[in-house]
Amino acid sequence: MSDGPRQRGASSKDAAGEESGDGGGGAVALKKEIGLVSACGIIVGNIIGSGIFVSPKGVLENASSVGVALVVWIITGLITAIGALCYAELGVTIPKSGGDYSYVKDIFGGLAGFLRLWIAVLVIYPTNQAVIALTFSNYVLQPLFPTCLPPDTGLRLLAAICLLLLTWVNCSSVRWATRVQDIFTAGKLLALALIIIMGIVQICKGKYYWLEPANAFEPFQDYDVGLIALSFLQGSFAYGGWNFLNYVTEELVDPYVNLPRAIYISIPLVTFVYVFANIAYVTAMSPQELLASNAVAVTFGEKLLGVMAWIMPISVALSTFGGVNGSLFTSSRLFFAGAREGHLPSLLAMIHVKRCTPIPALLFTCLSTLLMLCTSDMYTLINYVGFINYLFYGVTVAGQIVLRIKQPNMHRPIKINLIWPVIYLLFWAFLLIFSLYSEPVVCGIGLAIMLTGVPVYFLGVYWDKKPKCFDTFVDKMTYLGQKFCMVVYPAQTPKDGDEGEGEEMKEARSPLSQEDAENHKSADC
Repeated sequence: MSDGPRQRGASSKDAAGEESGDGGGGAVALKKEIGLVSACGIIVGNIIGSGIFVSPKGVLENASSVGVALVVWIITGLITAIGALCYAELGVTIPKSGGDYSYVKDIFGGLAGFLRLWIAVLVIYPTNQAVIALTFSNYVLQPLFPTCLPPDTGLRLLAAICLLLLTWVNCSSVRWATRVQDIFTAGKLLALALIIIMGIVQICKGKYYWLEPANAFEPFQDYDVGLIALSFLQGSFAYGGWNFLNYVTEELVDPYVNLPRAIYISIPLVTFVYVFANIAYVTAMSPQELLASNAVAVTFGEKLLGVMAWIMPISVALSTFGGVNGSLFTSSRLFFAGAREGHLPSLLAMIHVKRCTPIPALLFTCLSTLLMLCTSDMYTLINYVGFINYLFYGVTVAGQIVLRIKQPNMHRPIKINLIWPVIYLLFWAFLLIFSLYSEPVVCGIGLAIMLTGVPVYFLGVYWDKKPKCFDTFVDKMTYLGQKFCMVVYPAQTPKDGDEGEGEEMKEARSPLSQEDAENHKSADC
């Protein structure tokens, strides 16, 4: 039995669409518009959010000294690079958008892949995007309320405007979305470069007391193995987003070359920036001052930039704005990939006939994030599912080893030594076991949220003999959605990944066929 049900709505109109819509040169398909620079922008822009500007203290307060904190930043950067190497091999071996969801599904089966998708759709991406958007609105509104906190309603309203604006940009053009990402990634790197340069100036002035080995490793609290493990966990979370480029593999120009190159450039760059930004911070602040600050970069700017201190809060706002854009861009492709495999409604797997953007998936992503803005429990939800997100990183890397054993002769444009996934899994298992030991209730609730997807999978995906009235209703809603968004299911060619397309998608097209779409197209995509 296939992992998902056959897509509904295969009418005579669809058959006509199959005969004439896919074969022509004007077939609708995702455009390959992400070059190397934009690929690097996606990785760097998604990793570097507001954290390094606002609260890099999570690592320091658990590491117990400046020296150990810097060691943690370096080691977690190296482990992230190893994980990214593993994903690079998987990305060119299974060249499908969807990232770890697609890899887990293909290697471990439909249920495992669906659970990864379920937790992402239900909690991870809506909550993360809502939090980043709220951080953006907080830093924009704070200058207007110098003596008090901005009103909660105003924060949420501005965050909603940010989400709607960026959803419109992403729906309009892939090129626009990647240009926004490139510009704002460059902006945040320039802001961090300013911080690093100011740190170098401080060192040249002799302000390096906390960098001298005798002082750097002097603990401000007793060393504790549990706390140091927690600092590694915090450091790993700070590098979150390193795998996002794998979600858009099918839109990469020459993915076999640009996917690994983007990883080789971006992860060392982020590690360098994280380590040297933290070095710069301790040239101007003691560990105690750094831990007491609610916005480290802002405090740093106030100490060293004088009348130009306003640069830092603006940098945080720009960084988070770019972060929202990157998250919308990549998460919508995850939902698009899930729908294409039959794990989400088929409407989400369709793209606009002219713009070639996955408008239904983007609107779904935006709507779910707006709903999260209406709840006050999103921070609690993030704590619950952060463990699950990290769990699937390890499952995916373990899948690389399983795939090597099951299909040793499979074509692999990149083939890394298996010692690297083993090292990653050892580090991953250490942090996972520690998380279960230190916060069993939180991890247990996260697992319970994920397992709610099991009955949904069997009812919505595995059970393909649903009542006819249900199928008819779904067909009608899909058709209305297609008419409203003017979208069709994209044509697939063997070059672009036919062998990765679900069998159910090959059997039937959508209610609104490619032939219908030609009536609305003025130019090829």
